[in-house]
Amino acid sequence: MTRTVHTFCRYCLASCGVAVTVDGNRVLKISPDKQNPHTWRDFCAKGRTAAALVEHPRRIVAPMRRVGDGYVEATWEEAIADIAARMTAAIDADCPDAVGVYYGNPAGFSSSNIIFMNGWLDAIGTQSRYFVGSIDQNAMHVVAEAMYGSMLMAPVSDIDNCDYFLLVGTNPAVSAWNWLETVPGGWRRALDRQAHGATIVVVDPLRTESAAKADLHLPVRPAQDWALLLGMVKVIFDEGLEHRQDCADLATGVEELRALAAEADLDDLALRCGLPRAQIERVARDFATARAAMAVTRTGVSMHLTGTVGEWLGHALNVITGRMDRPGGRRYEPGYVDTIRMSSRIDASRHRNRLSGRPMVAGGHALSELPAEITTPGRGRIRALVINCGNPVVSGPDGAALDRALADLDLLVAIDFVQRESHRHAHWLLPAVHWLERDDLLAFTSNMHDEPYIQYGAKAVEAPPGARQEWRIFADLAIAMRRPLFRVPGLNTVIRATRRAAHITGVGGLEFGPQWIDRLVLATSRKVNGRRLRWRDVRAHPHGWVLGPREFGHFRGALRTPDHKVRLAPAEFVARARDLLARPPADPPPEFPFLLANRRRRHSMNSWLNELPGLHPSGKGTDVVIHPEDARRLGITDGDRVRVTSRVGRIELIASVDDEPRPGVVIIDHGWGSRVHDPRGGTPAESFGVNRNLLVDAEPVDPLSQTPALNSTFVAVEKVDQT
Repeated sequence: MTRTVHTFCRYCLASCGVAVTVDGNRVLKISPDKQNPHTWRDFCAKGRTAAALVEHPRRIVAPMRRVGDGYVEATWEEAIADIAARMTAAIDADCPDAVGVYYGNPAGFSSSNIIFMNGWLDAIGTQSRYFVGSIDQNAMHVVAEAMYGSMLMAPVSDIDNCDYFLLVGTNPAVSAWNWLETVPGGWRRALDRQAHGATIVVVDPLRTESAAKADLHLPVRPAQDWALLLGMVKVIFDEGLEHRQDCADLATGVEELRALAAEADLDDLALRCGLPRAQIERVARDFATARAAMAVTRTGVSMHLTGTVGEWLGHALNVITGRMDRPGGRRYEPGYVDTIRMSSRIDASRHRNRLSGRPMVAGGHALSELPAEITTPGRGRIRALVINCGNPVVSGPDGAALDRALADLDLLVAIDFVQRESHRHAHWLLPAVHWLERDDLLAFTSNMHDEPYIQYGAKAVEAPPGARQEWRIFADLAIAMRRPLFRVPGLNTVIRATRRAAHITGVGGLEFGPQWIDRLVLATSRKVNGRRLRWRDVRAHPHGWVLGPREFGHFRGALRTPDHKVRLAPAEFVARARDLLARPPADPPPEFPFLLANRRRRHSMNSWLNELPGLHPSGKGTDVVIHPEDARRLGITDGDRVRVTSRVGRIELIASVDDEPRPGVVIIDHGWGSRVHDPRGGTPAESFGVNRNLLVDAEPVDPLSQTPALNSTFVAVEKVDQT
């Protein structure tokens, strides 16, 4: 008998409402839930084909232990006991930092995973924590912490009242309007504003789908967004176009920013970013004088050595022109959980990497540092590592170095659906649970929606009997290692007692788990529009619940700076900008004359989901896009096989000649090049695309965000002789 489950997709922050048609325990169809009042409008093939991962023919459905060059299935009791014993031995022989974790994108969309993973890490006392944010997200956290006093102070966009959109390093026509914010149907809403007279300006080295619809496309040089934005700030100050009230009342550091802008030469900035001076002046004036405007900066700004300065100047531009907490600009949505207050309790940022001395960002160290942390002797060397739903060999820089390091570990544990590229040296493979197979309340992202909203994510089907939710794995490890989960004395005893009670009575809800935390979160949540949320009311809205209208006026109160003002010119940002200004514009070295760029694929999710051949047309992830002028000079034609080389690696792909990139820039998609292994059947691994990040060096990094030059590495391109 078929039934329909209304829930939401957990592949990205868009959180689209979906209707899942189920027969028995099998998904028949996933479609947008058009009764959802908030999130279904960005529904895409990722959600539509979600059941393909649940039913993946190579899915891991029971714990698997490495034996020689193969794997054998084991019980959960055997897996937890062995992993716990080996991790305890590593800690006893050295210190807690000998055990580490890397977690990827999928973990971030399971609140139970993140909460219990951190509870286990706190229990064992390790600071060897690495996460995918250092690839594309750290700059935002660094800027938010410095300017607003909280790493999670993420302004959201008021699209429906905006007259001038400055979109920098983002392609919302493909990626939807989300990245630490989500505006359902945001691109369609922006186009509707454009139809009513609004202006859309897209800043991107590539002629993206969004740029094609824009009123103006500024093909900036990769990694030089900061120069364009500083030029705009300079024009606004020089011509007295700043918002005097906000500059005086909302922010500190205005004069320091003004001084930095005065030191910069506009002709020099124009040369750096590759745009005419007159164009920079025009955009600056139009932005500053528009009735309502917003600057939006995304991952295209962040994935460079200059990313933090670019991200900062985008926020600064909004502040000095009066775009914060006003209609048509950026506002703060408090949500129903005070995430900012909760995140202030994270004190791990004081921990510094033992080799580089760099601090954590948003509770994690940079992925680029992980290989050396595994291979360099000394106290705190990582000897046991958990990869929690991630593929860092493909996601991060210089994956070859990380792959070699992973082979050197005493213990590598992978929690995932399939054995991917980063798991090929794993000693244990632990089967994860898909979002279609678990309940979720993503309370800690409630302030990232563009209106007050809540939805309980109900599971649609049961997981395979041998799979186990990630939160349970971490609770089991804490108990087996005799370390109190969350560092709460006696909690392990409570967990064991509630498990016994649940087993005896057959009432699963008696067991301590995420549902206890979900109910506690709601019981202590803030009132929204005067309403205290109740569990039964949330569950009574299976399609999701808009809790009230969008409100302004929350931004100033959310600031966590001592004086509740925006720090407009943090000293470290100003110093870094001056350092960049002091250096001449970087020219490509003769041996590597091109800049490597990236583009967004609507059906990809970073390095995730690219192993599903049914989701992507054949050939995706296997080409390099070259501008026709560059191709003619190199004697390359469409369809030729070419070799792309950098200082640290080389790959071969098929050439696609197109004027999508600006001359001197080549495009290779991020997130490809993984293999899916077959630990159960032992058949050869299936390969998907080419890993472009093998071309990217792990050093240097942005000194502020610790992000490597993923989208601005110098490379060479040559035709491969196939005779």
